[in-house]
Amino acid sequence: MKKTITSFIGFWGLCGLLAAQTLSFLNAPDTVCYSREVTLLPREVRAVWLTTIGGLDWPGRPAQNAAGWQRQRNDLCNQLDQLKAAGINTVIVQTRIRGTVIYPSALEPFDDCFTGQPDRQPDYDPLALCVEECHKRGLECHAWVVCFPVGKFAQQKRYGKRAINVRRPDLVKRAAAEWIMDPAKPATATYLADLCREIVEHYAVDGIQLDYIRYPEHEVGFPCRLSLAEKQANVTRCVRAVHDAVKSVRPWVKLSCSPVGKYADLPRQSSRGWNARDAVAQDAVKWLGEGLMDWLAPMMYFQGQNFYPFACDWQERSNGHPIVPGLGIYFLSEKERDWPLSVISAEMGFLRRQGMGHAFFRTRFLLDDTKGLLRFTAAHNRQPALWPAMTWADSIAPPAPRSQIRREGYTLHVSWQAVADDRPGTPVRYNVYRLPRQEGAAPVLLAQNLDHTQFSYTPALPSLLYDTIVVTALDAYGNESTYNP
Repeated sequence: MKKTITSFIGFWGLCGLLAAQTLSFLNAPDTVCYSREVTLLPREVRAVWLTTIGGLDWPGRPAQNAAGWQRQRNDLCNQLDQLKAAGINTVIVQTRIRGTVIYPSALEPFDDCFTGQPDRQPDYDPLALCVEECHKRGLECHAWVVCFPVGKFAQQKRYGKRAINVRRPDLVKRAAAEWIMDPAKPATATYLADLCREIVEHYAVDGIQLDYIRYPEHEVGFPCRLSLAEKQANVTRCVRAVHDAVKSVRPWVKLSCSPVGKYADLPRQSSRGWNARDAVAQDAVKWLGEGLMDWLAPMMYFQGQNFYPFACDWQERSNGHPIVPGLGIYFLSEKERDWPLSVISAEMGFLRRQGMGHAFFRTRFLLDDTKGLLRFTAAHNRQPALWPAMTWADSIAPPAPRSQIRREGYTLHVSWQAVADDRPGTPVRYNVYRLPRQEGAAPVLLAQNLDHTQFSYTPALPSLLYDTIVVTALDAYGNESTYNP
């Protein structure tokens, strides 16, 4: 599971008081201007981690028959519907768990969370289902890949000859009661790259997120006598191999990682020995600077002085890339830290004011409306948001589609001609908006990420039939076209 650190109160905790003031903007009306030259919607990453290990968020309990597998499919769709309603736009689904995966792979066995039986697949492909159902709802689907930890001895033994410690004993080391892949072995980088290449070759995922792409903390007992610089070089080699593999197949796929929540010590605030760069050889800022990462989701499961100054530090080092702090919403639970909702709501407000997104760990604590979080999030995200464009990779938007509108009773049928991106082979999808006639009213997103060229709209009120309907084109890098009136 992801690393947590107990927060404490100190001078920098005053930053938290300032953050609370940012909540006032939530009660103000959305005032988004629009024209042919201005972005119709804000850009912000709003993500959740969908945990599959042990079925925690999904699929819940395992099943052995068609009825049970249909229940799993229905549960995923219900969760995605709720996430969409709450303004979430990104689902990071745990795809590689611990040397096991949730799709039919030539490299690794199928995890037992869906059927209760090692290497047995249900009657559907879970990753394909996630991608399909996310895209139906205009959500991005990122594959979450746990890199170096590959499971406890007893768990891996259940997978027999397909277990990684049996197939590739040269890549793993013993650490207490578990196996961990050795970053010092060049073949480890190749193996992880092959795994990520397999995913992007067979699935239209929008991103790959690397988790535990770092050396284990000292307490794990991983045998290693290398210097910090040598460790950093080993981890970076793995990141570079994955980057090259992913981008060679689909260059628009967003590569990210979830680093330890504090990058390094600050001049006036210590990380108390637990940070990404110096404690676990995870130099994520360097990866951004070298173009090996497109965005970061640091695991900032803290509050007060352990959160605000370190969030600002990440943003200052972002090099123009999205920083999406992970928020430890599981700490809202009475069984965990029993945080009040104000801890998370203040952090969300602060991050928005700083131009940063947010990611929730884990999905279940959001959908259970823990401490009222689901209701707060829906209000906080009442206007949809598009992903920030990957302008460092491509900044040219597709041409504006030419659309036609035909009215049939109280329904408007919108159609348009497909457009091509300036980069051959780059996917283009379409957004449909209603532009209200009222001055200053925000545009309304009617449909998002459509892969076809027609859309029908029946408004709730007949008067809305006379608003302007426009279509924009959105390339896979996130660049949105203007629109034709």
